[in-house]
Amino acid sequence: MREDSHKNSLKDYFSLGEVFGYFFRKKDPSRPSSFNLKMMHGINKISMLIFLIAIIVLIARHLF
Repeated sequence: MREDSHKNSLKDYFSLGEVFGYFFRKKDPSRPSSFNLKMMHGINKISMLIFLIAIIVLIARHLF
């Protein structure tokens, strides 16, 4: 490991800014749009939601 690299804190590991940015970003007119691309992004959003719900359920089960 190099000396100038920084250590990741716990806050860095649980940063959800990119996830929420993916869900709530504005439409970019310069980005290409096709049916396949829309379906791919839709499936990605569904899978991320299911994953986050599963993590919440696991944490709730562990706590209670």
